[in-house]
Amino acid sequence: MDISNLMKKKRKARLRRHKRIRKKIFGTSERPRLFVFRSLRHIYAHLIDDTQGKTLLTVSTLSPELKAELKTGGNIEAARKVGKLLGEKAKEKGITKVVFDRGGYKYHGRVKALADAAREAGLEF
Repeated sequence: MDISNLMKKKRKARLRRHKRIRKKIFGTSERPRLFVFRSLRHIYAHLIDDTQGKTLLTVSTLSPELKAELKTGGNIEAARKVGKLLGEKAKEKGITKVVFDRGGYKYHGRVKALADAAREAGLEF
């Protein structure tokens, strides 16, 4: 099996896991869904209200506040900073409770670091 087929297989498996998770998780305006997407170079976190179909807040390693101070966006330290900034911005908007959507990724490494930092910054999930 060549590398491209392996990557397609891994992506399909992640998307299958994400669909299974999304059947049970739903974000509202009182308790939005905290969705995490990670690529090799960056990590993204969104607060989404599924009832209206709107993204309330987005923070990533490409955000102007973080881009200048990060050397690379694909490591645990960058994920911590994204989680912390997300928690701070959410508190400014009056959001304290969220539903965590790990996007089909395993809950370890960068995903766990982002979640822990968001909790430390004041989000409850």
